[in-house]
Amino acid sequence: MSLLELIARADERGLAASGVACLDRCLPPPETGEDPEPLRPLWACCESGADWAARLGAVHTALEAAAARDATAARIRAQLDAAPRDFAAGPLRAWADACSLLALDIHRESDVPVGDGAPTSEIRRAGAAAGGGPLVTGELRRQAEILEGLAETAGGAGGPTGLRRALDLSTEGRRVLRAVMSRRARGRGRTGGVTLT
Repeated sequence: MSLLELIARADERGLAASGVACLDRCLPPPETGEDPEPLRPLWACCESGADWAARLGAVHTALEAAAARDATAARIRAQLDAAPRDFAAGPLRAWADACSLLALDIHRESDVPVGDGAPTSEIRRAGAAAGGGPLVTGELRRQAEILEGLAETAGGAGGPTGLRRALDLSTEGRRVLRAVMSRRARGRGRTGGVTLT
């Protein structure tokens, strides 16, 4: 099943968690003294939607400093601002879809070049099996695995297992993306073979 089909079939729990997971994976490293897990309050309410609107507001405020200094954090904060305050499948589906595209765009920006003929994120989400770089391919896989796991544990089946798995996959993806971005940043700090420190 394609990623677009998984999004189309997901319930409000799966949509909320997949959207939060997409944004969580892309967060830049925190500065000293900042909360290393600013989206954790949202994870905590994805199961039932309790306090969803209030926690969206709190997380949006918590990311204010990061958004002021980092363009990626600003994009994530804007996406949180666009999140529906109603914990319902209809509005959450559009938001989760936008979060999916944003995450793929952020991964693509740090990915290896794949040429002008590479399929777009939309084509890849519809089921194209090849054509993207390794970061985008890994992100597509994680998004699908998260939605599949949440669907399997929907309706109370398996308790919070699906959300724990989604959080684990998201944490893994965040480590991968940050490692790549850190290597790229170190590479940009080299001029004439000398590392600038």
